[in-house]
Amino acid sequence: MVSAKAVWFDDNRIFIELKDGRIIGSPIEWFPNLRKGTIGQMKKYELWEDGKWIHWEELNEDLSAEGFLNYTR
Repeated sequence: MVSAKAVWFDDNRIFIELKDGRIIGSPIEWFPNLRKGTIGQMKKYELWEDGKWIHWEELNEDLSAEGFLNYTR
């Protein structure tokens, strides 16, 4: 089971720390709803189902930890 522990951002990327210690980063531009948000809105996330899902209410965005691991462009 892939689960997120923490989420943070820099100017161009979103980073997710998984409970197993891995850290994954991807360009924010890959996620249009996040890209539209302010850094304050992006920091307002919730972890659902013990970290399986990352949810941003204000930005209408949900990402699965598993999907984030497998997502490529």
